Amino acid sequence: MDKPHKQLETWRQVMLLVKTIYELTALFPNDERFGLTGQMRRAAVSIPSNIAEGVARGTSKEYLHFLNIARGSLSELDTQAEIALMLGYVPKDLALFEQMNLVGRLLSGLHKKIGQSV
Repeated sequence: MDKPHKQLETWRQVMLLVKTIYELTALFPNDERFGLTGQMRRAAVSIPSNIAEGVARGTSKEYLHFLNIARGSLSELDTQAEIALMLGYVPKDLALFEQMNLVGRLLSGLHKKIGQSV
């Protein structure tokens, strides 16, 4: 049986975003390995990790807390992606930005749904 977080469309979409971030940052210059690459990967991994932890906690209040952390990590990732764009590491028309927008909308919807049950 799947874990509860694996049933969430939000979690599944974030996992695709994590994959995109890993593939994208693999193309960054080697001197960014311990800089922007590491930061973007950590921020991306934090999003589904916090969703999963929130679901596992069992109370709506704790779930909302971890969803807020996930939303913060997404904002961090968005900022880092803008820096990568500014430095010319990613193209302006990259689908990554739309993917992050989708995840943001899904996280907000999930937050709103859980918030109504508190």
